[in-house]
Amino acid sequence: MKDDNYYMSIALQQAEIAAEMEEVPVGALLLLADGSEVASHNAPIDLHDASAHAEMRVIREACRLSENYRLAGSTLYVTLEPCLMCAGAIVHARIGRVVYGASDSKTGAVESLYQILSDKRLNHQPEITAGILAGESSELLKSFFKSRRKKV
Repeated sequence: MKDDNYYMSIALQQAEIAAEMEEVPVGALLLLADGSEVASHNAPIDLHDASAHAEMRVIREACRLSENYRLAGSTLYVTLEPCLMCAGAIVHARIGRVVYGASDSKTGAVESLYQILSDKRLNHQPEITAGILAGESSELLKSFFKSRRKKV
């Protein structure tokens, strides 16, 4: 049975790829309404693109594949709470549900620092599920930054 844990585990695999590339280890999977999947990871360093967050990359690819900038009925799985940029893209793409792992007290725009996705002043509020595989997501981030500090 494919459930939130299953899809989040794929996002975690993507985060591990990002870590191997020395990118901040965040991964995402977008499950489209038709059942197709798009997965990716952070790559702003590799792509020289500040907007190349895992969420932005899967949203762009899903829009390209579906030939539509609206992704109604889709579910976004991401290992870290989305930032302001990604939350804005989620609203504009009309993603139906957002599932994330670890909270982000410094830049989280879903529940931690800002509550963009539940702001009633905006024209779309996706369903939110937090904490799926949060321990694994958080540990990957902590070990990545611990390793980075040792290199400095």
